[in-house]
Amino acid sequence: MASTKRYFGLSWLVCLILAIIPVTSIVCGIITRAQRGNILGAILNFILCPIFYVIDLVTMIISRDIVVLA
Repeated sequence: MASTKRYFGLSWLVCLILAIIPVTSIVCGIITRAQRGNILGAILNFILCPIFYVIDLVTMIISRDIVVLA
């Protein structure tokens, strides 16, 4: 894995664009949580996707990474 923990090691700007689009944010959030070994977070992201979409978008803007259940 790259030195950054963002979506697939991409730059922050690309990750922000992916986080703004709801479908890609949900899919990238599930994959990222699963890659980090947090299966519970990935399942909750799948079930509660509208809530996680907002949380991931806010944390991507503030901390430049997804941090909630990641």
